[in-house]
Amino acid sequence: MTAQPLPLPVSPAAEPPRVDARAGGLTAQRSTRRLTLSPKYGTGARAVDVRYLWCGAADAPTVIVQGGISASRDVTAFDGSAGWWQTLVDAGAAVDLDRCRVLSIDWLAPADLGVEAISSEDQADALAALLDALGIHRAHAFVGASYGAMVALAFAARHPRALDRLVVLAGAHRPHPLASAQRSVQRGIVRLGLASGQVQEALGLARQLAVTTYRGREEFGRRFAGAPEFREGRFRLPVEDYLEHQGRRFIERFDAGRFLALSESIDLHDVTPERIPTPATLVGFASDLLVPLADLCELQRRLHGPTTLEVLESPYGHDGFLKETHQLAPVLRAALA
Repeated sequence: MTAQPLPLPVSPAAEPPRVDARAGGLTAQRSTRRLTLSPKYGTGARAVDVRYLWCGAADAPTVIVQGGISASRDVTAFDGSAGWWQTLVDAGAAVDLDRCRVLSIDWLAPADLGVEAISSEDQADALAALLDALGIHRAHAFVGASYGAMVALAFAARHPRALDRLVVLAGAHRPHPLASAQRSVQRGIVRLGLASGQVQEALGLARQLAVTTYRGREEFGRRFAGAPEFREGRFRLPVEDYLEHQGRRFIERFDAGRFLALSESIDLHDVTPERIPTPATLVGFASDLLVPLADLCELQRRLHGPTTLEVLESPYGHDGFLKETHQLAPVLRAALA
């Protein structure tokens, strides 16, 4: 059953905004807003606190920017800490805070809405409701990468009048079945950890497996082609230290329930491209193991509005949207011009 766009009443902010005044007239508002949503996998309306960052030039057009499932609202600097896409979202950068205001949210989880599962449509509706609460009638653009690309497509399908243009990086209208299979195994590892009382170990292993799908074969071949070493009573492959480090970093900032829910949300995602009239720029990476170029070509053919597809060469696979900032900068500038 496909949820329909909803009227989204807004209640007052759940906490006073924290405002960071910057040089050049830039401001940053980091706050929480209580909104009302009707989740796809729930019954009736629910109040939910949406955590957001809204920053840039005062009175400039708003650009929504969302990343992968582990990305936070802090896409750019706040209180002196660099954001996860700082190179591309900053004053004078490709997403130029001197010319726009960037809006980003922390992803909602099922617990936020009191439901068993959360959809990309729920995230899109939260962003649409937040625009309304902030008095933004129409966003200049939605720039979405990975899971954020899926939510961007859901937003454009459900709220086309609230959006001028769409920039979709490393994401498509549906997940590829092989990628879904890989994520299913990751979730199985975490569930086994929950059942056995080894949650942290399981979550770390799931992240290690995920990392092998984020990067390209070329990068792994170049970085980890050395001989095994005999350490701690066994042979250790060159790639193992790297994977274990990635697992440890992940469990420091993520919990099992959130991982399970957002990973599942990727695999529940399904948008009909023909419902999207918004002009779109699609960006794919030839080495991406999760989002094959064939899926982006299909998306381009089926989108209702004018669409261009940019294919970038990179050894970094799906993580190209994080690593290939020099290649992405001119693409983003052109798409947002």
